[in-house]
Amino acid sequence: MQSNRFDPPKSYKVLILGASYGSLLASKLLLAGHQVTLVCRSQTADLINREGTRVKMTVKGSSELIEIDSRLYPNALNAMAPDQVHPEHYDLVGLAMQEPQYSETSVRALMKRIGKANVPCMSIMNMPPLPYLARISGMDIRNYRSCYLDPEVWDGFDPSLMTLCSPDPQAFRPIPDQPNVLQVGLPTNFKVAKFAHSEQNAMLEKLEADIEKARLMQDGLALDLPVKLKVHDSLFVPLAKWSMLLTGNYRCILDETVQSIKEAVHSDIDQSRAIYEWVAHLCKILGASHDDMVPFEKYANAANGLLKPSSAARSLVAGETHIERIDLLIKLIADQKGYQLDSVDVTVKRVNHWLYKNRAQHQKTEQLRAS
Repeated sequence: MQSNRFDPPKSYKVLILGASYGSLLASKLLLAGHQVTLVCRSQTADLINREGTRVKMTVKGSSELIEIDSRLYPNALNAMAPDQVHPEHYDLVGLAMQEPQYSETSVRALMKRIGKANVPCMSIMNMPPLPYLARISGMDIRNYRSCYLDPEVWDGFDPSLMTLCSPDPQAFRPIPDQPNVLQVGLPTNFKVAKFAHSEQNAMLEKLEADIEKARLMQDGLALDLPVKLKVHDSLFVPLAKWSMLLTGNYRCILDETVQSIKEAVHSDIDQSRAIYEWVAHLCKILGASHDDMVPFEKYANAANGLLKPSSAARSLVAGETHIERIDLLIKLIADQKGYQLDSVDVTVKRVNHWLYKNRAQHQKTEQLRAS
C-alpha cells in the first residue's frame, strides 16, 4: 500500500526577493543548512556575490554583536538581478520587499513568472498580499485593490500557495551605503501561518525545526541565536502585527514632522492602547481568536527599544511618493464592517497629506528638468 506521507528533502532552495530585510531570513536559513538566492539590484547582487552578507545581532545575556557571515557557508548563498531568475528552480519564494517595489518593471515580470511556476510563496511583508487576504473567509479582496500600487501584480497567484509571515523582528542597515550589512534591533520571531496543503506545510515545519536546532560556532561555543521561524495553524497570527503597525509605525507620522516609534506609543499611552485594541478587535471580527493576538503590554514594552522613526515615516521624509498603505487597508476593511475610530482616520489623513505633498514636489521637479 502506497503511503501518502511526504518526506521533505534534506535541504531546500529558497528564493528571497529583497536583499535588505530578506538577508535576515536568509542568514537563518543558511545556518540551518539550506540554500538561498537573494533578488536585488545588479549592483547589490555583484557586491553580495563578491563579499557575502553580514547579519549582526545580540544573544541573550550579552550586549556584544554576533555576526552571521554568509561566506562561512560556501555555495549556499548567491544573489541575482530579477531578470536572471528562473523561479521554477526553487522550492519556496520569500517576498521581503516593500509592497510598492513589486511594481518595478523587472520585479513585476519576475512576479508573473513566479505565479505561472506555482512556487509556494511566503510573504514577509507588512502589507499582506491580496492572494493571502483571499484565504480569509468572507474577505472580498476586490474592495482593497486601491490600497496596492499595482494590484495586478498579485492576480496570477494561487491563494492556496501563498502564506504570510509576520515580520516582527526589527532590523536596519547600520551603514547605509553597505547594503550587504544588516543589524537586528529587536530579535523576535518570524510567525508564519500554514499553507492550505500538507506538502507545503511539511516544508515550513522542516524549516522551523532546522532553524530551531541550528547553532553558530564561535570561539568553541555553540551559540543558539534568536529570531526563529514559528509555524501557526491560524491565518490570523501574522495579522497581530497590524495593531503594532497602526499604533506605532504609522503614528510616527505627524503633520509636519516624524517621531520615533517609542514616542508614538508612549507619548499618549492611553490612546495607544485604544488604537491597539481597536485593531485587535477588528482582527477578531474577521475570525481571529484572542490567542492569535499579542497583548498590548508586551508590544509597549518592546516599543521602548524602538528609538527611530519607522521605515514608512523615514520614506515620507525622504520624499517617497509611494509607501505601503497598511493604514489605509485596515481602515477600508473596518469601513466594510461598519467599524470606525477617529484617531485611525487622522493617521490615514496624515499619510495621504504627506504623499500628496511629495507627489506634488516630484511633479514640480520633473517639470523643471523637462523645461
